[in-house]
Amino acid sequence: MTIIKTLGLIGVFCIVYAESGLFFGFFLPGDSLLFTAGFLASQNYLDINILVWGSFICAVLGDSTGYWFGRKVGPKIFCKEDSFFFHKKHIERAQNFYNKYGNKTIFLARFVPIVRTFAPILAGVGQMKYKNFLTYNIVGGFALCFGMIYAGYFLGQMIPNVDKYILPIILVIIIISFLPIISEVWKSRKEKQM
Repeated sequence: MTIIKTLGLIGVFCIVYAESGLFFGFFLPGDSLLFTAGFLASQNYLDINILVWGSFICAVLGDSTGYWFGRKVGPKIFCKEDSFFFHKKHIERAQNFYNKYGNKTIFLARFVPIVRTFAPILAGVGQMKYKNFLTYNIVGGFALCFGMIYAGYFLGQMIPNVDKYILPIILVIIIISFLPIISEVWKSRKEKQM
């Protein structure tokens, strides 16, 4: 909370933008930041309207930046000779994947940490149609920003002294947001054992 109070709206917007689509943004807090910012807005530290619309715009712009980065840089990387990290067949797999599951992936990735940073980049690498990408980028960004910010805002207004419970609530949000990743890792290990 101290970080948000110190950095203010501009800090929140920069973090949302970076976490949504810049390659190095995967380590930044997403859901918990938006929830906490919503809570602070309920305590009159931040303007709720500017917060929610600014976060939404930055989330959409961040994803779009990631998409265009992947679209411009990705094929150049994968056109090089095969190496330990890069293989030409990966770009074909990305294209096939985004042709088949791209819309759903872009929407659902908004709610999964780390994946939310790399999904738009891979959509660009996979040459997903930008019109489709942008549609699901907007819908997912709207659902995440409005959902998390207003959850924090309304909880802050409804529960007296909610600031005493904010850290456990944020911890629960972080754990819930990592459940899909944990589930996929567990399924993958189980399949390998069979």
